[in-house]
Amino acid sequence: MLFSQMGWGDLGAFGEPSKETPNLDQMASEGMVFLDFYTANPLCSPSRAALLTGRLPVRNGFYTTNAHARNAYTPQDIVGGIPEAELLLPELLKKAGYSSKIIGKWHLGHRPQFHPLRHGFDEWFGSPNCHFGPYDNRAFPNIPVYRDWEMIGRYYEDFKIDLKTGESNLTQFYLQEALSFISKQQASQQPFFLYWAIDATHAPVYASKEFLGSSRRGLYGDAVKEIDDSIGKILKHLQKLGISENTFVFFTSDNGAALISAPRQGGSNGPFLCGKQTTFEGGMREPAIAWWPGHIPAGVVSHQLGNVMDLFTTSLSLAGLQPPSDRQIDGIDLLPVMLQDKLIDRPIFYYRGNEMMAVRVGLYKAHYWTWSNSWEEYSK
Repeated sequence: MLFSQMGWGDLGAFGEPSKETPNLDQMASEGMVFLDFYTANPLCSPSRAALLTGRLPVRNGFYTTNAHARNAYTPQDIVGGIPEAELLLPELLKKAGYSSKIIGKWHLGHRPQFHPLRHGFDEWFGSPNCHFGPYDNRAFPNIPVYRDWEMIGRYYEDFKIDLKTGESNLTQFYLQEALSFISKQQASQQPFFLYWAIDATHAPVYASKEFLGSSRRGLYGDAVKEIDDSIGKILKHLQKLGISENTFVFFTSDNGAALISAPRQGGSNGPFLCGKQTTFEGGMREPAIAWWPGHIPAGVVSHQLGNVMDLFTTSLSLAGLQPPSDRQIDGIDLLPVMLQDKLIDRPIFYYRGNEMMAVRVGLYKAHYWTWSNSWEEYSK
């Protein structure tokens, strides 16, 4: 499973004219493209919580009520995190013998009780927060990077990010972690769940030296090209190991491109209005590609209304498991859509904080409240 912060219009397969994503475009031609796929919230933490629990943020605890339609998220100075009572996808997959790893940004709490290895993951390489900084390391320390339970360094110290040039090797580290994990699981014949949650396209945007200056879209484009190259290497690795037909891969984003960071640090939401932080289409409609050679027909475009929460339910279905019956699950099983080209009638709810801002049913969307991401409105 691949998960990064990109806009709907950032991929060639979704109409980006510079066509600098050949690997994702090939993934789309070999799999199924979802044109109407959504996140559960237009900000990082709530959408990640929704993906891993199959539940709307207002159910899983990742929402706020402090002022109209505020978002819940976990910067360094927030002490909350994913509630203990929530059941995350890797916890449930253990019942079917799966080994799980998260690579990259967790963003569901940084205190010990919220550690991903306490919530079903077996391995972790990455950080509890985004790569903000550098900080003064006294009142506000730089953000840590973990290998499993051990903190192995901090951003801007042991893991360099050059804010002047945008150079950083983080995506390459994350790529090698992914390839090694896949190889290890294949060698031991162990079913696995890989949550590859990279954040190179989140401001401050970064890319490794090989990709700097290579894009016609500036630094953001450099980061997208490196992510695309990495995804190509992951898919080729699955094929080389002979397990591509046994491995379901899904690419999507946690929210729309952050136009507030544009133009140098933000992406494209294609024809859609606004971006991250808003419940307009640009904030919540995401690029989405399902890839499973030999199972999902190649070159199919689906108009199924989908949501990141569906990945929870679909993944359980793939593993032969049922969703928990003691709580409301908002994600649906997309296997009939992907394997039989069916369409399932369902609504999409657009939330900010505890406020339902809009709802979509079929071709129609009703707005109850709108909020743009202009600097003027953001400052309020």
